[in-house]
Amino acid sequence: MITQDKINMMLNQQTMHADFLQQTLDLAENNVLLNKGGPFAAIICREQKIIAACTNTVTCSNDPTAHAEIMAIRTACTRLNTFQLIDCILYSSCEPCPMCLGAIYWARLKKVYFACNRYDAAQAGFDDSFIYNEIALQAEKRQIIMQHIQLKESLKPFTTWQAEEHKVPY
Repeated sequence: MITQDKINMMLNQQTMHADFLQQTLDLAENNVLLNKGGPFAAIICREQKIIAACTNTVTCSNDPTAHAEIMAIRTACTRLNTFQLIDCILYSSCEPCPMCLGAIYWARLKKVYFACNRYDAAQAGFDDSFIYNEIALQAEKRQIIMQHIQLKESLKPFTTWQAEEHKVPY
């Protein structure tokens, strides 16, 4: 049986998540008005405190990887002095693109909330469907030519890594 206290707690959490998402939307819109980059923002929180609040800076930094989620992950990792954000939540103004999704998994974020989805982004001119399609293809069938060349020493970095006693696994 769900108690009124449980319902209130769930509503409070929904309100908190909605508040953080609204902050990302405000940041994203402000980013457009300041002409700093695309209409995207991301916030990373730990224990309901903001660790990083970043926007897309692709065009002003000439960095195609400067998506809001990537910038927020970089900032949070620097501030927390770690490469894993296992106890953090990411709030994004939009569903993360394939690159950002990969970074989210590498950073091991606990949870992600987003306001708009990839179809909303596509309607606004940010269509990543071709990347999702390319990922599903074998490397040699992708639009950008990718060819595997096996060298005699190709595996040496991996065997060195496996043998290293003082490595930091990730």
